[in-house]
Amino acid sequence: MAKSLIYIAHDNLNRNKGALKGANPADCEILFVESQNLLRGARWHKQRVFFLLSAARHFAQELRDEGFVVHYLKADNTASGIRTIASKYGEVIATEPSSYRLLASLKEIGVRFVANDFFLTSRKDFISWANSQKSLKLENFYRWQRARLDVLMVGDKPEGGAWNFDEENRLPPPKLGYKWPKYPQHSRDQIDLEVLAEISEFELLGKVEDTTWGTTREAALAQLKRFLTDSFKDFGPLEDAMTKESWAVHHSLLSTYLNVGLITADEVVTEALKRYRKGGVPISSCEGFIRQVIGWREYINGIYWYFGDEYRASNTLGSKRKLLPLFTDSTKTKMNCVSTTVAQIDERGWVHHIPRLMVLSNLAALADVNPAEFLSWMREVFVDAADWVMVPNVIGMSMHADGGRMSTKPYIAGGAYISRMSNYCGDCAYNPKTRTEEDSCPFTTLYWHYLARNGERFKKNHRMFQQLNGMKKLNDLEATVKRGDFVIKGLERGEI
Repeated sequence: MAKSLIYIAHDNLNRNKGALKGANPADCEILFVESQNLLRGARWHKQRVFFLLSAARHFAQELRDEGFVVHYLKADNTASGIRTIASKYGEVIATEPSSYRLLASLKEIGVRFVANDFFLTSRKDFISWANSQKSLKLENFYRWQRARLDVLMVGDKPEGGAWNFDEENRLPPPKLGYKWPKYPQHSRDQIDLEVLAEISEFELLGKVEDTTWGTTREAALAQLKRFLTDSFKDFGPLEDAMTKESWAVHHSLLSTYLNVGLITADEVVTEALKRYRKGGVPISSCEGFIRQVIGWREYINGIYWYFGDEYRASNTLGSKRKLLPLFTDSTKTKMNCVSTTVAQIDERGWVHHIPRLMVLSNLAALADVNPAEFLSWMREVFVDAADWVMVPNVIGMSMHADGGRMSTKPYIAGGAYISRMSNYCGDCAYNPKTRTEEDSCPFTTLYWHYLARNGERFKKNHRMFQQLNGMKKLNDLEATVKRGDFVIKGLERGEI
């Protein structure tokens, strides 16, 4: 009887999940396909390509060491790679893909799918929950998750007496002298060096010298241990802070590993709760971190599959502006928060969720950038980017391009927010407190510009009443809009 062939995608790197769970070398062989689309399909960040390729090659070697026959092919695309050897096997098996594109491609060639269990919430379960809701609020999903998974619960009540501790978790960065944690650096082995040599021949974005990202399960486990030891305690209060003194504050840096399967959500939650039970970690930090793993991450994946592949094309506000030069070149702006964030991305392909949302995405929304262009850039430059991650985050939350299907109001803010939550503004060329002066912060000016041009769309949105009412009280709205037009043109030229 012919053996089965198990295809392993680059985000299925786990021996105990998906199609590999229970697999036996006597019954099956393994296939990895290194698609040239990953190298030529877009101008990806070097750190992203390096991590994905090296992690897959390391995992392939681990399977060989276990006794599996492993085929590691390079092909124009995944489907053509599978077709190269599929006829030699009884069937081709794969974990249900995490993107629409790969799902359609594998369906076309007759692959048999095993349920994707890399998430705590199946697609079927999310659809069932979503169909029972009047609106798809994250908070409602998160509470359902907590009860369903019995995480931080005392009977049917939330541990600590509250479902979240947001009010305790919104502190600005501490003053100078605060000791931020050190982040991991990983030595590069022969496989890593081979990948680096190969990708050097391609035209990719960013730098690859920084060694933050390890490419093995051991690196993922070491990073989890580092977080629980050095950062977990202070994670919550400072999770939204931005500071020149630390590029990651107390964030876990685990998303990169979670999104390829080198570590799994159930493992992370188990270890986090174990550390919390030992004492010394406030519930505000524990709950805030748990919410990212069982709440936000699972919610975003559910939304991706619930809304369908056409969701990525949403553009309710009709935004048409091309991607601004500052997103690809940190020298094309005098805005300290933006140039610092883009430089950090250039360095290691990563910044935490607040620079992503309240600096990069906020600016893209305020400047009326086309959501599809911004989505493409976000997918290209982040080492932890995946289609299911970026489509809802950009289209739904960041750009409000879906008309409120996901988030009931746009996530926009002026310079006051950045001034409060960071220490970027002190030596910036722009003043976050004014909106019509030559040195007015572009965020502050464009915040009101955004409201002025979209006011009619939002006038029936009760969550926007306060902002729109505030706009009506401005005695310099006309001058602010005029200044906003000037700012946008300057941003387009890379001069603001």
